[in-house]
Amino acid sequence: MKKKIILLMIIFSAAVFGQSKVGSTAAPFLNIGIGPRAVSMGGAFVATANDATSLYWNPAGAARLNGNSVYFSHSQWFVDIAYNWAGLVFQLGDLGTMGLSLTYLDYGDIEVTTLAAQDGTGEFYNPSDLSLAFTYAYNLTDRFAIGGNVKYIRQTIWNSSASSVALDIGVLFQSDIYGLRIGSSITNFGSDMQIDGKDLYVQHDIDPQQSGNNDEILAKLNTDKYPIPLTFRVGIAMDLLNYEDHLFTIGVDALHPNDNDESLNIGAEYNIFRTVSLRAGYKSLFLDNSEEGLTLGFGISYDLMPGFGLQVDYAYQDFGILDNTQHFSLGVKF
Repeated sequence: MKKKIILLMIIFSAAVFGQSKVGSTAAPFLNIGIGPRAVSMGGAFVATANDATSLYWNPAGAARLNGNSVYFSHSQWFVDIAYNWAGLVFQLGDLGTMGLSLTYLDYGDIEVTTLAAQDGTGEFYNPSDLSLAFTYAYNLTDRFAIGGNVKYIRQTIWNSSASSVALDIGVLFQSDIYGLRIGSSITNFGSDMQIDGKDLYVQHDIDPQQSGNNDEILAKLNTDKYPIPLTFRVGIAMDLLNYEDHLFTIGVDALHPNDNDESLNIGAEYNIFRTVSLRAGYKSLFLDNSEEGLTLGFGISYDLMPGFGLQVDYAYQDFGILDNTQHFSLGVKF
C-alpha cells in the first residue's frame, strides 16, 4: 500500500511538471514558507513536519503529533507587508487528526491614483491574499502516515478578486534507523485563477475613427486565467544525535515547482534539554534567479504543566539585495 501511494505521487508529479514556466502563476504567496522554525531550517521541513506547521509543509505530519495545538505566526516582509498564519490541530483518537489553517497576506493601505489625480485621490484600498485550509491526516501504520488539505484561495485588489479551490497531499515514512524520515508532498493542485470585478468595467469607443457614434459604450476587460503554483517536494531528515538532553536534526528538501526551476533546501536544528533550539539553513540552492539564501533562528519550548506547554520561535531570512525578513510565532500545546 505504501509503495503504491509513493509511486502514484511520483508518476503524478512527472505528469504535471512537464515544463517549467518561471514566474507565470497566480497566488505566488502560496510559496511563502510559514513558521519561524521551518523557515530558519531553510525550508527543509517536509520530512520533519512534527508541529502545527505540518498543515502547510506536509499534512501527513499532523497525524504524528501528540495532543492538540494552536499556532500563530507573523512575518514582516518588505515595504511593510505583513504575512500571517494561524493553525489548529485536533486529535480524533483512532479516527485520525483534523486541522484548520488560515493564511493572510496584508499589503497595507495603498492610495488610489488616476490619470487626472496622479498624486492620489485621497481614497485608499487594501489588497490582500487569503487561503483557508481544512486538513485530515491518518496513520496507516505505526511508521507511515498520509494527509491532505482542501483549501480555498482568494486574491483581492480594490474592487476585483480571483479565487480557486486546491488540494495538497502528503506522505511521511519514519524508519528505525537513526530517526531517518522520508517525506513527500504535492501542494496547490487546483483550478486556474481569473481576476474579475467592477474595476474591469470601462468606457470604450468601438470605432474611434468614426465621428458621431457613441464613444462611451460600457465594456468589460477580459483577463487571462493563470494556474496556481503547483509544487512537488521530497525530503529526508535524520536525527544525528538523539539523547535525553541533546537532539541534533538535519534535513534536505528537493523542490520541483511549475513556476520556477528545481532547487534544494538544507537545514539543521540543535535542541538542548528539550527546551532551547538553535537553527540554521540555506534556501534555493542551485537556483540562479533567487535572492534567498542564509536562514537563522532559535526557539524556546516549555511545558507549564503536564499536557500544556508554550513554544516561541524566531527566524531571520536573508534576501540579498532585498535585505531580510523577520519571522515570529507562538504555539500552544494542550
